[in-house]
Amino acid sequence: MSIKLNPLNVEQAKALEQLISGAGPQQLIWLSGYFQGLSAGAYQPETEATAHARSVVQAVQAAALKLTILYGSHTGRSEGLAKKLRSLLAEKTIAADVFSMDDYNTKQLEQEQNLLVIVSTHGEGEPPQMAEDFHRFITGKRAPKLPNLNFSVLALGDKSYKLFCQTGIEIDHALKKAGAHELFPIVTCDVDYEEDATIWMDAILEKLAEHLPAAVQPVPAVIKAEEAVVYNQKNPFRATVLEKVKITGRDSDKEVNHVELSLDGSGISYQPGDSLGILADNPPVLVAQIIQTLKLDGQASVVLKKKEFTLENALRHQLEITVLNRGVVQHYAEKTALPGVQQLLDDEKLLDEYLWGHDVLDLLQDFPHELSEQELADLLRPLPPRLYSISSSQELVGDEVHITVSTVRYSNKGRERHGAASTYLADRIEVDQEIPVYIERNPGFRLPENEETPIIMVGAGTGIAPYRAFLQHREANNLKGKSWLFFGERHFQSDFLYQLEWQKYLKKGLLEKIDLAFSRDQDQKIYVQHRLAERQAEIFEWLENGASFYLCGDMKYMAKDVQKTLLDIIQNQGGMTEDQARDYFKKLKKEKRFQADVY
Repeated sequence: MSIKLNPLNVEQAKALEQLISGAGPQQLIWLSGYFQGLSAGAYQPETEATAHARSVVQAVQAAALKLTILYGSHTGRSEGLAKKLRSLLAEKTIAADVFSMDDYNTKQLEQEQNLLVIVSTHGEGEPPQMAEDFHRFITGKRAPKLPNLNFSVLALGDKSYKLFCQTGIEIDHALKKAGAHELFPIVTCDVDYEEDATIWMDAILEKLAEHLPAAVQPVPAVIKAEEAVVYNQKNPFRATVLEKVKITGRDSDKEVNHVELSLDGSGISYQPGDSLGILADNPPVLVAQIIQTLKLDGQASVVLKKKEFTLENALRHQLEITVLNRGVVQHYAEKTALPGVQQLLDDEKLLDEYLWGHDVLDLLQDFPHELSEQELADLLRPLPPRLYSISSSQELVGDEVHITVSTVRYSNKGRERHGAASTYLADRIEVDQEIPVYIERNPGFRLPENEETPIIMVGAGTGIAPYRAFLQHREANNLKGKSWLFFGERHFQSDFLYQLEWQKYLKKGLLEKIDLAFSRDQDQKIYVQHRLAERQAEIFEWLENGASFYLCGDMKYMAKDVQKTLLDIIQNQGGMTEDQARDYFKKLKKEKRFQADVY
């Protein structure tokens, strides 16, 4: 019988090497005796020293479990969840490598053993910017075979969009197609994602525990009493309204309010580019109309996630009613079996048209059906917070946060409609009142690390908000790097948001250039993309000299038009083919020199 000089497998050898690394002579002798006793089956009373040695061995065994977490995020939620999962794994003595998808070397994928993917979907089924390359790779022809990989996907999305969680679903399908094995089925999360994310994490921890020594116990977290309170969606800070000013003119067909809030005493910090989450309530008139239409009792009790509310309270504060999404229509079709509702679902174009500008009351009135109080509550999704780009720099305004809010009001079918959060701020909240808020980090929309890098800022309407924060930051730090603003709205006289401030920045030299596009001030409509095209030679020169390009505004129209114009500029001014221009644009994204915050 032959004896192998090293009967350990690769992972065991690595674990042993890690265990003995740095051990002194006496420690090695002690370990030798300890292992000899284990192999002989000798009884050894567990002293404090042997218990420690056992825990060290188990920790090394746990560390030998190779685990990688990849995240693809637009607002930072996926990143936050990835880091939370890493902490939970650490409590189980499992070490995990965490990478953003744009920092991950896809050549490493074939070497992975356990892969956890947390990714959001942006807009109409598109991957977030940092996930574009990984998504293209894993769903493309160059994806490798992965028969030795265990994986699971947590997908974040918004059921308001047709292609809900599409990026995560496509990555999940691609990994299965590559032969990888599912640790746990994909979990898709709506905007109220915390509970589903926790379920997924608990399931992953349970699955991974099957690969660990039975005696490995979680390391209790050390909680310090003096740690600051963390404010988030589940635990918002009640901020006092300091000021609320309408900043559009009396002749404007838009109502935009500048709102200043106090963060005094909260310890909350934020950066230019972040958003403020507001937990608003629904218009009382709409709540009353829904209850009246269904002839329900507003004081009847309903249960939401094991908590009891009156129906009126649930509709006012807990459930989404001002926006109609395909998930609600689907649930209503299943509940009622009404042919008209099913016809909507069967015709994608018709459904898209119906969802636009309609609310829950429309659905209930257009397709009447009797519902109980609880059935109505079960039909609707939780009321999500509304996010507004922060229009201030904390380095200039201190314990305050400013936002720029366009009030949503319109008429449809003879009934006035009101945006939940925008009219909450405009009509139902006054100065000195408090509103629940939290900071939504946006790591994908940041000023350059080199704060004197030239910046080109393109925005329309309230998309100008983060650029006010950018220049306030540069003002507070006395930074006079080149900056160029392109701003678009309808009318110069009534819609030039923060006009005096931009003029001040021009005078001070904090803003070098400004180009304006007021679409309704002449017969032919002019938008920001037209101004970009007019200045294309200089824009390309700025890009060639290292400038960063920022885009903020409407995703469906304005953002797509601006990106197309930018690609045309790169192709024309760089003398490139269409493919070369796309590669140049891709490089800008990779270097974080093109950043977009669109909605």
